[in-house]
Amino acid sequence: MKYALVTGGSRGIGKAIAVKLAKELGYPVLINYQSNDTAANETKKIIEDQGGQCTLLKFNVADVDNTHQVLDSWITDNPDATIEVIVNNAGITRDGLFMWMKSEDWHDVLNISLNGFYNVTNHLIQKMLTNRYGRIINVVSVSGVKGTAGQVNYSAAKGALVAATKALAQEVAKRKITVNAVAPGFIKTDMTAEMDEKELKRMIPVNRFGEAEEVADLVTFLASKKASYITGEVVNINGGIYS
Repeated sequence: MKYALVTGGSRGIGKAIAVKLAKELGYPVLINYQSNDTAANETKKIIEDQGGQCTLLKFNVADVDNTHQVLDSWITDNPDATIEVIVNNAGITRDGLFMWMKSEDWHDVLNISLNGFYNVTNHLIQKMLTNRYGRIINVVSVSGVKGTAGQVNYSAAKGALVAATKALAQEVAKRKITVNAVAPGFIKTDMTAEMDEKELKRMIPVNRFGEAEEVADLVTFLASKKASYITGEVVNINGGIYS
């Protein structure tokens, strides 16, 4: 059985990706989440109501021991399973001007987005290499490609993930493993709920915020067999605000 793993998959963009991978590509989906049991179970129910399969894996991607323990336990229980799609979506923001940024706000953001990518992907990539097939998709941000004032920590984390995407893609391409990133702009999620959408959309050429499902469509394409000649790419999905 071949599986797709989505980190930070209980809400927002991660939820939309998990639902679409199950529905359109037929993957049984492993949803990682850290704390919100209610949201995780709601997403699981949506997938199962559509006829898909979903397993919830609760762990903190920033904690290497916790990550390995939960993944290894699942692998032991499912010896015939292969995780052939990894979507590194987990991320948090702790916005504020750099001169006043607290140490924990810097480290927490980098630990989840960047170290989380390492903790999950490094642990699973050996089997992908052995199987000679895989899809790794990293959800970054417009902040990681252009930089955003008030988000030095988030921009640093996502920018580093962009560079890691390009480097890893070159290492594993011969084994039919692609590594790509998607860089959303303003997307309607809990993370952007408190932003002034009316004011901000004036900056966006298409004059609206994006939908999580639109990002999920892009990720689903990159996770499919159709995208086998695309690797090391960062695809901007931001309504024209930056390219």
